[in-house]
Amino acid sequence: MPSIHKPTLIDSLLQLMQSTAHADQTTDVTELRRRIGKAIDEAIFPRQQTDTRRVTILLSDLRGFTSLSEKYSAMEMVGALNRYLERMSDIILSHGGTIDKFMGDAIMALFGAPASRSDDLEAALSCAIEMQAAMQDINAENELYGMAPLYMGIGINTGEVVAGHLGSSLHNEYTVIGDQVNLVSRIEAHTLRGQILLSENAYQLACDIVEIGDINEVRVKGKKGMVRMYELLGVLRPEPKKAPTREIRNSPRVEVDLPIRFQRLIDKTVEPQAHVARVVDMSYGGMFILSPVELQTLSDIKISVSMSLLEPDLTEIYAKVLRVTPVHGEFECRIEFTSIDANATQSVKEFVNSIVEMKRH
Repeated sequence: MPSIHKPTLIDSLLQLMQSTAHADQTTDVTELRRRIGKAIDEAIFPRQQTDTRRVTILLSDLRGFTSLSEKYSAMEMVGALNRYLERMSDIILSHGGTIDKFMGDAIMALFGAPASRSDDLEAALSCAIEMQAAMQDINAENELYGMAPLYMGIGINTGEVVAGHLGSSLHNEYTVIGDQVNLVSRIEAHTLRGQILLSENAYQLACDIVEIGDINEVRVKGKKGMVRMYELLGVLRPEPKKAPTREIRNSPRVEVDLPIRFQRLIDKTVEPQAHVARVVDMSYGGMFILSPVELQTLSDIKISVSMSLLEPDLTEIYAKVLRVTPVHGEFECRIEFTSIDANATQSVKEFVNSIVEMKRH
């Protein structure tokens, strides 16, 4: 947030008071509030001219926040969210970024607007790595409150946008709009937990200073052809920095035949319609399922599964679909868990381990 220029604010309010003193006494409170608000806005946020500029956009979003909100009170969730937003805001501002907006548990930050620097992209990349590293401390603090870990995905894109103030005299904000904003939203939606994905343009501009991992090509809404996304593992400038290693998914895998029920997620909302599928392979961090309905690659689902025929309680897990393959009229889907609480994690591990032990005898 820009610093307040105190003399400018005082002068603006004095001028407003003088104009109001000479105005008709019928000036209502609503109009006076509007004038005061406008004077404060103009003093704190100098009016930026609308222009087209190249900006690096960082969009982060939490994985697992939806499932947590079903288990804790609203006050507990607000506390967790505020702890997260405060820490992330500090990191973004320390790297010269501007917080464009909070959207629930998502954060949109700009590097290059309203002011631009020669190292905007480098700053955004370094910022993203530090944000992911900070999740360890945030989860340690959440654990003190008895809350399950949270995971974050980050998308980064660089491109031309229209930047300026949007709104009315009652409320307006400086923001950016355009196709590049939509693209970074699509990229972020494809991130796995703990992952940072770069757009093609961001990668090409920074290819000499970044270390990348997986490269993924997907179809996204509003784009012709395939969109390529690059996993960021590290940067060389402004100082060498490595992204935290994502949780290792390697674990025993066991063949099973287990019924599950799942629901699709659309924009973080769980659809009411449930579908029945079967698990054919399971590990600590994911599973292969045979689904009667086709799922979209990199879409999200909510799974309900019983780990034991003797226990009617269902374990609920949020997951992302990594791959879909047609098989004899059904669809084999590779699923990665994105949000799973401690009890469910333990249930899955014990279930997998029990089958491993059975096969040893």
